[in-house]
Amino acid sequence: MGLSGFAFGVTSAGSGLTLPQTCVLSLLVFTGASQFALVGALAAGGNPLTAAAGAFFLGVRNAFYGLRLSQVLALPRGIRPLAAQWVIDETTAVTLAQPTRRSARIGFTVTGLSLYVLWNLTTFLGALGAKALGDTDAWGLDAAGPAVFLALLAPMLKTTTERAVAALAVLLGLGLLPVLPAGVPVLAAALAAPAVLYLEGRRRADGAQDDADDVREDAHGDLRGDVREEDR
Repeated sequence: MGLSGFAFGVTSAGSGLTLPQTCVLSLLVFTGASQFALVGALAAGGNPLTAAAGAFFLGVRNAFYGLRLSQVLALPRGIRPLAAQWVIDETTAVTLAQPTRRSARIGFTVTGLSLYVLWNLTTFLGALGAKALGDTDAWGLDAAGPAVFLALLAPMLKTTTERAVAALAVLLGLGLLPVLPAGVPVLAAALAAPAVLYLEGRRRADGAQDDADDVREDAHGDLRGDVREEDR
């Protein structure tokens, strides 16, 4: 996380954002993949609105995390808006791994606080030291964020459907990258989920129809056999 925060600070500064802008972005957004997507799209010359939309869609996953964590943690209403700031991949993984509600709350709090402080501190150091590094593209630090995100995502792809969604999203994102403005391929990649789910639904519906046809054929066959037996 520290390396990713430093890499984001360097990448953000190299994209043209000022030190205060970079730090405020980490303080308020605090979701690495979305932040990297935003500054990456801006650095590539993308429209700010398109870049923000791509970052938003990457961050939507945290809303689904929040739905699950709200049941596990059962925090008081007054604390929930503050706790929502710490709903990220790492805190979700640690929280859901705990056996009791008390340990889940401790895990969430410790992980969220430590990562929030570390991320913002290393973001500041990265943005501050970006000038000393010279050409930030030469260091390849912009790959740190996506690498961390993929490392967290890969173990979650347990079913064939999930792997198919991930594979199609990669194909859409990479395939459309040369022909669409920066930030738009990320939005297009989001279409992978409904497309795969639609095909999966059709496959199951066809399978259910085939099973129903087989049952009807067996029933008709049994009925014809019974009629022949009665004729005898």
